[in-house]
Amino acid sequence: MLNKPESDTSLILLIRHGATDANLQRPYVLQGRSLNGPLSQTGIEQVSAAGEFLKNFPIDHVYASPMVRAQQSAELIASHHGHTVKTIDEIVEVDVGDWEAKSWDKIMEEDPDHYREFMANPSEVPYKGGECYRDVQQRVVPAITNLAADHLGEMVVVVAHNVVNRTILAHLLDLDLNRAKDIRQNNACVNILRFRKKELELITLNAVFHLGDV
Repeated sequence: MLNKPESDTSLILLIRHGATDANLQRPYVLQGRSLNGPLSQTGIEQVSAAGEFLKNFPIDHVYASPMVRAQQSAELIASHHGHTVKTIDEIVEVDVGDWEAKSWDKIMEEDPDHYREFMANPSEVPYKGGECYRDVQQRVVPAITNLAADHLGEMVVVVAHNVVNRTILAHLLDLDLNRAKDIRQNNACVNILRFRKKELELITLNAVFHLGDV
């Protein structure tokens, strides 16, 4: 278990929401902002396991994206601590535009040229009609950094999304943003970020040991 941070430090537990039906179907379909459904039963079990693991951590606040899947995940975690979930609009999932609710196979068939351009350069080429990774990173990194700076001496849970998490993790790893799509973020994983001396750093990436066979 993590101890409460010192007064000059904050800890952010950056968590991906639990699985939805869109995450679990095969082939899975892209899920940006228009698909705003709840967690699947598997997703509930995943986040419940995360909440059980974190229940004895000295968590001071719980924040989430405005999406239903993130809010529901955050509420399951917050229930162990008596906290109300607060919303951060800037960490809403990437806008995938015209590719919403489509599988990559379907996208390759319908938009082969744009698909190839996006895969080669997602940092600057947007999902068709939506955002690119740079767009997401430019709104997410300041939001998380400012949140960490505002909560010195505290431990904070933030429940967000796959692409959102990837962009901030790429920033902290000093990784070429085109490689951010290769960063693994399992549903209900926990990343630990530490803010100290005005710097945000990554301590733990994609921890999933709490999930067991879920």
